[in-house]
Amino acid sequence: MVFSYKTRNEEIQKVQDEELDLLVIGGGISGAGVAVQAAASGMKTALVEMQDFAEGTSSRSTKLVHGGIRYLKTFDVEVVNDTVKERANVQHIAPHIPKPDPMLLPIYDEAGATFNMFSAKVAMDLYDRLAGVTGKFANYTLNKSEVLERQPQLEKEGLQGGGVYLDFRNNDSRLVIENIKKAHEDGARVLNKVKVVKITHDQQGMVNGADVQDVISGRNFHINAKVVINTSGPWTDEVRDLDKKDDLSDQMRPTKGVHLVVDKEKLNVPQPTYFDTGENDGRMIFVVPREDKTYFGTTDTDYHGDLKHPKVTQEDVDYLLRIVNRRYPDAKIGLDDIEASWAGLRPLITANGGSDYNGGGGSEKLSDESFNKVVNTTKEYLEDDAKRDDVEKAIQEADSAQDSGEVDPSQISRGSSLEEASDGLVTLSGGKITDYRLMAEGALKKINEKLDSQFDLIDSKEYPVSGGDIDPDNVDEEIKKLAKQAQDKGLNEKDALYLANLYGSNLPTVLTYDEPIKGLSQRDSFSLNYALNEELVLTPVDYFLRRTNFILFIRDELDALEQPVLDKMAEFYQWSDEEKANYQKELAEVVAESDLKELKEDEYRE
Repeated sequence: MVFSYKTRNEEIQKVQDEELDLLVIGGGISGAGVAVQAAASGMKTALVEMQDFAEGTSSRSTKLVHGGIRYLKTFDVEVVNDTVKERANVQHIAPHIPKPDPMLLPIYDEAGATFNMFSAKVAMDLYDRLAGVTGKFANYTLNKSEVLERQPQLEKEGLQGGGVYLDFRNNDSRLVIENIKKAHEDGARVLNKVKVVKITHDQQGMVNGADVQDVISGRNFHINAKVVINTSGPWTDEVRDLDKKDDLSDQMRPTKGVHLVVDKEKLNVPQPTYFDTGENDGRMIFVVPREDKTYFGTTDTDYHGDLKHPKVTQEDVDYLLRIVNRRYPDAKIGLDDIEASWAGLRPLITANGGSDYNGGGGSEKLSDESFNKVVNTTKEYLEDDAKRDDVEKAIQEADSAQDSGEVDPSQISRGSSLEEASDGLVTLSGGKITDYRLMAEGALKKINEKLDSQFDLIDSKEYPVSGGDIDPDNVDEEIKKLAKQAQDKGLNEKDALYLANLYGSNLPTVLTYDEPIKGLSQRDSFSLNYALNEELVLTPVDYFLRRTNFILFIRDELDALEQPVLDKMAEFYQWSDEEKANYQKELAEVVAESDLKELKEDEYRE
């Protein structure tokens, strides 16, 4: 189904002429999840996003679909239980995107360590039981020599051993766009670069839609809707401020997370790895292989700047390099080795204290006595010598024994919130990418109640996103079959697999866009033609950063692709010379920022 600039203009006209059941404000993963379930259930739905889809938080994550083992640090069993179930649901409806990728957990004997070998094994066993993980993906432990055999670059001093447990790698922005495309296929009016400027009300003072602005043309228009839901992530409070009758208080406390990318020759890890910082600050760091690169992060710091434009600072870089060079002392990674980077905001909710996003405990730590009691009770539960109630009681007693105090930014809960203001504005906020389907499901139930329960809501656990019509229990074989179709078109095996993994069951459609593009390979011609016609890509940055990952993980090829892509897009959109120059400048600025060009120049001047 065509999903392009042309359909965007048509839908801008159509959306002004009809009363919608639902208007979704925000095109990140939460809004996309709501839109796809609403449209599939028969609701007349529109979604507006002031930037590109996923441009804010949802393209700037650690790019994993977690099972949540980090929450077992404080034995937050309910969170892990919910998270592992949702991870399975996401993999079921989008099987070409989350892929199993077991995580290595090195254990060090040092102050502030999250786990020792005993507690790590107990936590992993509990994790597997909650997730229903058995067979080849079941957890196991490694002794020190086995860990170093697998990752000889790791720091040896204090290393006790390690554990391996199941986690899933993710392509966050692709997960968003596949939900968006499915919502559009089911009839939703889906518009990027359309900004809400005012929440409007009927004569009774109830929300009845929004005044919006097409950012591209500058034209304003009204969208009329029976229900409006705010799913704008870090912008939640800003959108509420556009509703002069919203009587709910501000609730967001965004924190910034930073990731850095280096070539795998500089830091070659065979699998994702997750370890304590070694700084007794309650945080943990991921090191993840991807394409021919390795990236690592993340940070958690309070953020008070421009929500549209969080930046990687020298302080962020120093922190991450210090930790990674400590854990991999022979790597000796410096600023000049960083090939790409990204900074993102997490839409954390101020009122939720407790569980830390990346595994930290900051100022709220269990005492040794409480921790050991929880571990031992959990071990007894796993051996069927204790009941779940016993575990929950031990956790509750441990929680009540924790010191109270100001909550560190790395301790804000990733819990979600669903609220309705007195004028009817619904707000869905917080949460994690892993939970997006469940959050949307809860929101749809409330929305349907507001619409007098006139719609039969779909079972979203069984509703594949765009590209997800493949057997989730046999993904590797399904991907190989799809790739064979690309090979039959003349692509080599590597390029064919790249496209099959990127587009899933949409690959046969991708392969119909076989018009060669001057300066691009056959693989990239297919990809760009498809993005222009069926993924509503409007700028070179949209394409290079969110429809593909060239800027982040295929940086080596980017310079040669920039001009051919820019030329094709200028032709496709009939840009003026001035427009083309502006988009070229925007791309150059985004690439330079990802490259950390300014920080590198500052270091050179010093």
